[in-house]
Amino acid sequence: MQKTVWVTGAGSGIGAAVALGFARAGFLVALTGRGAQALEDIAATFPDRKMALVVAGDVTDRQGMAEAAQRIAAWGDGLHILCNNAGLNIPRRRWADLDWESWDNLLNINVTGALNVIAACLPVMRAQRDGIMIHTSSWAGRFHSSNGGVAYGASKHALSDISASLNAEEGANGIRSTALCPAEVATPLLAKRPGFDVSTLADMIQPEDMAQTALYVANMNPSVAVHEILLAPVRK
Repeated sequence: MQKTVWVTGAGSGIGAAVALGFARAGFLVALTGRGAQALEDIAATFPDRKMALVVAGDVTDRQGMAEAAQRIAAWGDGLHILCNNAGLNIPRRRWADLDWESWDNLLNINVTGALNVIAACLPVMRAQRDGIMIHTSSWAGRFHSSNGGVAYGASKHALSDISASLNAEEGANGIRSTALCPAEVATPLLAKRPGFDVSTLADMIQPEDMAQTALYVANMNPSVAVHEILLAPVRK
């Protein structure tokens, strides 16, 4: 059976690599992000463009995400895997630089947006009695990180706990959940971190490493829930 994957934040970085990784592994892949053209560009790299469904949208649009999940399930004859990846960080990260507008926006996308997508998938996955949710959390969602910042760390701790709640409450419905908690990943988001040395990007976790990790979770024995995976670059 060919399974269907929904990747949010699929237009660049981890999301783009995860979408391509699943397509190369033979999955049908629905791509969501705010930029339709970026999604089309990623879909064009798939082994077969027919394996892709571009569903542009914003994860903060609750009704839009509910409609997207139903559209994807109809297209793919089910919705089997969610890669809940959309998220961001901001330049003003410390208490000394408190910026309510950007902090509120971050929490709205990283937490409420993630909740919107999860809630959109649950009715489909419950009906199937099968589903895997893979969330891009962070090392900062497991341990405090001054580099990640106050709002970002809070959002990723929340996402890790949301993932745990799914295993506690939805396992009986055949739904499993995993929080991926990487440290530095070589993405545009990392390159924008204040004071970050971009010359070290090659030594960081690569987006393709995250894709391999997501595929590992997706191919796990259905009787096993992988609750959390921590990844970090080797310190040289």
